[in-house]
Amino acid sequence: MNLPNKLTVLRVCMVPVFVVFMLWNGFGTASKYVAAAIFILASMTDWLDGYLARKNNLVTDFGKFMDPIADKLLVCSALICLVEKGALAAWIVIIIIGREFIISGFRLIAAENGRVIAAGIWGKAKTVVQMIMCILLIMDVSALSVVTTIAIYAALILTIISLVDYIVHNLDVLSDQK
Repeated sequence: MNLPNKLTVLRVCMVPVFVVFMLWNGFGTASKYVAAAIFILASMTDWLDGYLARKNNLVTDFGKFMDPIADKLLVCSALICLVEKGALAAWIVIIIIGREFIISGFRLIAAENGRVIAAGIWGKAKTVVQMIMCILLIMDVSALSVVTTIAIYAALILTIISLVDYIVHNLDVLSDQK
C-alpha cells in the first residue's frame, strides 16, 4: 500500500466525518465550516494522490479503481447532504449520480474483462468543478450566489460531457461481453 493509495483510503474514511458535520448542527454555524474544511481537505487528497502516483511512478490498478470510487463517495455524499439541507435541487443530483452509476457499470464490465479504465480529462474536470460547486454550496456565502449558480450548471454540463466522452471512448467494453 503506497502513499497515494493510503491517501485514497484516507479520503474514503473522511466521508462519514464530513457527513456528520454536514447534517449535525451541534456546533451551530461552525458545523458547516468544519464540514467545508473536511471536504476541502478530502478534495486536496484527490489531487495529491494523483500527483504523487504519477510523479513517483506509483500508479496501481488499486489506485485507478479506488480513486474514482473515493471521489464519487465524497462528492455524492456531499450532494445528498446538500439536497437534505435544501441547497441543491434533487434533479441535478439525480443526473450527477446517474452518470456515476453508468460509469461504474462500464468499469465493472471492463474489470471482468481484465481492463482497468482510468479517468479521462473530462471526468477529472467534472470532478474538480463538482468539488468547487460543493464547497461553494456548503459555505453558503450569499455574496457568491452568482458564482455558485455558474458552478452548479458548469458541473452539470461537464457531468454530461464526461459521460458522453467516456461512453464514446469505451464503447468497445460492451462489445467485449460474451
